[in-house]
Amino acid sequence: MTMNTEPRFSATDILHSIAGAGRALQRRQNRDGHWVFELEADATIPAEYVLLEHYMDRITPERQAKIGVYLRRIQGEHGGWPMFHAGEFNLSASVKAYCALKAIGDDPSAPHMARARQAILDHGGAERANVFTRIQLALFGALPWRGVPVMPVEIMHLPKGFFFNIWAMSYWARTCVVPLLVLQARQPRARNPRRVTFDEIFRTPPDQVRDWIRGPYRSRWGVVFKHLDTLLRWTEPAFSKVARESAIAKAVAFVEERLNGEDGLGAIYPAMAYALMMYDVLGCPADDPRCVTIWKSIDKLLVETDAEVYCQPCVSPVWDTSLSGHAMIEALRSGGGDTPAGAEAQKNLDAACDWLVARQVTAVRGDWAEVRPDAEPGGWAFQYRNDHYPDVDDTAVVGMLLHRNGRPEHAGAVEKARRWILGLQSRNGGWGAFDADNDREFLNHIPFADHGALLDPPTADVTGRCISFLAQLGHAEDRPAIAWALAYLRAEQEQDGSWYGRWGTNYIYGTWSVLCALNAAGVPHDDPMVRRAVDWLVSIQRADGGWGEDERSYDVGRYVENPESLPSQTAWAMLGLMAVGRADHPAVLRGAAYLQRSQGADGEWQERAYNAVGFPRVFYLKYHGYRLFFPLFALSRFHNLQRGNSREVSFGF
Repeated sequence: MTMNTEPRFSATDILHSIAGAGRALQRRQNRDGHWVFELEADATIPAEYVLLEHYMDRITPERQAKIGVYLRRIQGEHGGWPMFHAGEFNLSASVKAYCALKAIGDDPSAPHMARARQAILDHGGAERANVFTRIQLALFGALPWRGVPVMPVEIMHLPKGFFFNIWAMSYWARTCVVPLLVLQARQPRARNPRRVTFDEIFRTPPDQVRDWIRGPYRSRWGVVFKHLDTLLRWTEPAFSKVARESAIAKAVAFVEERLNGEDGLGAIYPAMAYALMMYDVLGCPADDPRCVTIWKSIDKLLVETDAEVYCQPCVSPVWDTSLSGHAMIEALRSGGGDTPAGAEAQKNLDAACDWLVARQVTAVRGDWAEVRPDAEPGGWAFQYRNDHYPDVDDTAVVGMLLHRNGRPEHAGAVEKARRWILGLQSRNGGWGAFDADNDREFLNHIPFADHGALLDPPTADVTGRCISFLAQLGHAEDRPAIAWALAYLRAEQEQDGSWYGRWGTNYIYGTWSVLCALNAAGVPHDDPMVRRAVDWLVSIQRADGGWGEDERSYDVGRYVENPESLPSQTAWAMLGLMAVGRADHPAVLRGAAYLQRSQGADGEWQERAYNAVGFPRVFYLKYHGYRLFFPLFALSRFHNLQRGNSREVSFGF
């Protein structure tokens, strides 16, 4: 639904909004030049952290009490815990949250615990939770290990040419699965000093459950892999002890090469926790330097206030810094660059770029080289350090920022990024986030992958960013790669004109990303592909002038409107429309008016909804910085196009 009136703007008013937002963003910049905002997920990560402390008998009562406050606050009206703000009941998140609260010391008869327990039982009980939740329960002896799909550690011996091997998985799956293989081989039991049990959340006593793996399956592959799981379960005890011990040694060597210091294995919480438990089951003492360092890496993920604590799944400083930099550079073009405030802002932007350049991964040939050994390193990770796993998306966004900021000393970094991105293009023309050709879709149907997120195939949003970067650089020799990627995007467009957004919510995010790429690559603005996307974005604008999409769109496979407009998504829609020559479109004008109206006196915007995704339908994210830098970016670009002689966006992003 759209409004019928077109708002009027004064240059003074919009510059006031831009200036306020710019000051707000700069206030949050760290002294060394980088930005990092909170990255919040659902109840599962803080709940797992609580259970890890009980597993290791390393309980911190004050911290756990604060995590309890957090978990109780985000409990849903349905009695359980959702995967995102105001979402529906989720069984696995609810099982983990209930177990964590009971471990913290909450009385099972307390009203909030009774409501949670009943909701879990009403939805099938803990026996119907997903695989990773059942692993947590198995570690506490709450269910037998046969309740977890078979994943023999001998997988470590499988060659790259075999249909299933560790290199066929995504980076996040690989770093979690390898230490988990050791845990499943040794089947340890948590120390659990308080002897916490969870029998009451099972509808059927765990030792009586016979159908831990059951349909409905997502495809016939699920049935095939179910039979394979049964076969492995019968034959695994006969595996050679020598082969098992050598496989465990391979798994340990894999982990140790990638421990990543105080940034942690894979720089993601689950992999860190599994690595810590792996070392523990192998007999490493608590003061082993590896274990001490892993605890430090986990501690760095905690967000603590006076009242609450929660654990982030990872941190996002490179992503936050590069996106904040794009917003700042656009704001600087809005005027005042020659003023003292403008000079200070440029100095801060240069510091951010210097900080980013220092974190480019140029010396480590990460896991991506298993598939693309000829590609030279040159990417950026998402986190502070994660050298084995640079991120294609981050690399493209950082590269565009450095190129646009135009400092000659950064040209070499941009060129290394260009070559690495070209080397990671997949066979279908698109780009995935961390690996090339990580697309063996049938593997998402093995019982262990009931979350459906074992892979990292090419996606429209990441591909759009890579096109934007390469097109912005303008090398003639890159045109074939860009044309190949454009063909991929054309094939990926949805029937309604949108594009699916793998890493941001969802169709608005994907469509914005692709429209920027189409403009940068020189696709005419009247191309039918562009017109259909524009019509779709205009059609979903809300009555207040904003845009807002709900995470449920991942469940149903189509756009679902959020109950309220979101500043970040409004900015994405505006940026997408402006990229393809619609800066004067009434929808863009209404979007700008919405952003001005909803801005706070402190220059910031607020939004409660989650705005991104880790794994569709399984794990969602809220980037706390999106509400700040994306609206600034959109308003600044709007102002720059309105006052200029051309309505054309001349940069890729």
